[in-house]
Amino acid sequence: MHTAPPDPANLFARRQQVAEALRAVLPARCVLAEPEDTRPYECDGLAAYRQLPMVVVLPDSEAQVIAIVNVCRQLQVPIVPRGAGTGLSGGAMPIADGVVLSTARLNQIIRMDAYSRTAVVQPGVRNLAISDAAARHDLYYAPDPSSQIACTIGGNVAENSGGVHCLKYGLTVHNVLRVRMVTIEGEVVELGGESLDAPGLDLLAVFIGSEGMLGIVTEVTVKLIPKPSTARVIMASFSEVGAGCNAVADLIAAGIIPAGLEMMDQTSARMVEPFCKAGYDTEAAAILLCEADGTPEEVEEDIARMTAVLQAAGASAIAVSQNEAERLRFWSGRKNAFPAAGRISPDYYCMDGTIPRKRLAEVLAGIARMETKYGLRCANVFHAGDGNLHPLILFDANQPDEFARAEAFGAEILAMSVEVGGTITGEHGVGIEKINSMCEQFTAQELEAFFAVKRAFDPLKLLNPDKAIPTLNRCADMGKMRVTGGVLKFPDLPRF
Repeated sequence: MHTAPPDPANLFARRQQVAEALRAVLPARCVLAEPEDTRPYECDGLAAYRQLPMVVVLPDSEAQVIAIVNVCRQLQVPIVPRGAGTGLSGGAMPIADGVVLSTARLNQIIRMDAYSRTAVVQPGVRNLAISDAAARHDLYYAPDPSSQIACTIGGNVAENSGGVHCLKYGLTVHNVLRVRMVTIEGEVVELGGESLDAPGLDLLAVFIGSEGMLGIVTEVTVKLIPKPSTARVIMASFSEVGAGCNAVADLIAAGIIPAGLEMMDQTSARMVEPFCKAGYDTEAAAILLCEADGTPEEVEEDIARMTAVLQAAGASAIAVSQNEAERLRFWSGRKNAFPAAGRISPDYYCMDGTIPRKRLAEVLAGIARMETKYGLRCANVFHAGDGNLHPLILFDANQPDEFARAEAFGAEILAMSVEVGGTITGEHGVGIEKINSMCEQFTAQELEAFFAVKRAFDPLKLLNPDKAIPTLNRCADMGKMRVTGGVLKFPDLPRF
């Protein structure tokens, strides 16, 4: 059980003890203990929350991962697994008296099989590197988060990452066949397999998206799919955000499953266009990017069908990519929306709620009202096809109270997502960012079920503790004055 960190006077001695024990089983270059060496690991992509780790370890092999786990278990030291640090929910934020275990050096593609269309990779392999290596076989790895040039497959497994093509091709959980991982007992376990199914409980699906709380990934087998011979993108402009949202539902209702279906509001388009010069219509209230892929004949037919639906839904303008360079340019704006936010705001806070597609217009109208309520702008860019919202709340951390307002704004967006039948995360994870929002969504009984799974894998609670699953006391403290439908959410817990 993780306890409160020691006071500073004791922390130095503890760091020396842990670093010495780790250096006894690892090469010295694999252990970082000085503050100037550990500072780069103090946060992930959610830089608003930071904590200097006690020690950072960078193993070169699975055997070294096992050795690290054994040392930490014996000394009762918490472990926070970390990939590339591109996560946006604070899931890789260190613990003051804990070890950060970086998988960055486990970066080898072990095997690529064009016949079975699979690749076996270590967790530190970058997402895009898999597709680059598979390209010579005319194959690629489908999940493509916006950070795919930097994010690693181990982190994708931890967060169940998606991307702009997840509507047609699925999330990480739909594209991973097998995970090899190290438990807190130092045991190597393989979940799933290279066949269509594996015996026993589906622990692979339990593990994917578990945010480093159940084990440490050392190897992943992913599915590869054939590269489509042709792909084209429609950029449709709408004079009203609601009309664009309704067009999303109309496309799906027509039986069309685009390879990608993304939406950006005017704020997003205007911040992205000078940055990427993607050719976006900056006068439109919203734009939709709809991709069709397959054979030339299939793409031609799908483009015609999608164009007809979009025109009927009220699109004010439609542009279709005429070549591969233009297709990539259309997507470049969407994939660079987050860094482009820096052009118009010193800071941004990215949320990650998922809602039913039919409620898109309603929720975006609600977010617009919240902009006035909190006095902050919000740029909306999201995976429209599966209702995964990514509102970018724009603020200035140097202004008193602005970050607090941004946090409250984000929490209200997530609460609204739950209210309309959605969930508080789609692909960014819970981490520390949304841990209070877990109390909005789940009952005491459901949270206890989560803890039961955690105990089964990690009875000592040493793997990424204090993340993702809130304690019931935390929920009681957070919601002691909260009444939903006339009913207190946790009536059995003390409220004061």
